[in-house]
Amino acid sequence: MIELFSVEILGVQIFIAIIILAFICELVDSSLGMGYGTTLTPLLMIFGFGPLAIIPCVLLSELITGLTAGLAHHKAGNVCFKRGSLHLKIALVLATCSIAGVAAAVFIAINIPKLWLKTYIGVIVLSMGIIILLTLNKNYKFSWKKITGLGIIAAFNKGMSGGGYGPVVTGGQILSGVKGNNAVGITSLAEGLTCIVGVIIFIVSPEIINWNLAPSLIIGAMLSVPFSTLIVKKMPTRSLKIAIGVLTVVLGLVTLIKVFYF
Repeated sequence: MIELFSVEILGVQIFIAIIILAFICELVDSSLGMGYGTTLTPLLMIFGFGPLAIIPCVLLSELITGLTAGLAHHKAGNVCFKRGSLHLKIALVLATCSIAGVAAAVFIAINIPKLWLKTYIGVIVLSMGIIILLTLNKNYKFSWKKITGLGIIAAFNKGMSGGGYGPVVTGGQILSGVKGNNAVGITSLAEGLTCIVGVIIFIVSPEIINWNLAPSLIIGAMLSVPFSTLIVKKMPTRSLKIAIGVLTVVLGLVTLIKVFYF
């Protein structure tokens, strides 16, 4: 394991480097609706942490930060989560679809080769990014069918590989007629709700889970929320859409490169 500078506060070990890393990854995620788990997980593995030390802690930090970021985006006016609002309904539909997506992932994971799965995720993410960039001047009519479908696909991706949720949900919402700043806020809340199931499973799991990373990840991620909320509020809609499209393309390409060259 790479040597990490740490301090102990009230008996809890805090990793300074992990706080900085989580801050940067969550700043991108809460600003553009994607990139936290996708980039953070492999980086933590480079630091020497194992899967059972990473995945549950990342899910817990995503749960807390996602809900917090969603509420922060609501307060800033980037999205409206008032009772009965369209944005809240979309977030709840996406979160509910996660149950079906995760269930499907469990059954298919037994039979599908990992190479095919990762290739599929890379292709679908890359395709969404390209479509977003090619249709910058086009406005789509809102569609509940598209929202429901992408919710199931995104949750399936996350259940199978731990990534591919944010790019599909954020990019898919834009292609379903949701504005960029609204899509980012909705994704934050939906992903936070989606992580609840994963965290509960790990808590009741008979496996001994290492939660040492959780405090550092939560601190770093939470510190980024005010900054990301401001970025979304101030960034012009077209610029935000371009940024989401570019990042989606990059994440798709990185996924495919990792599949075939590493």
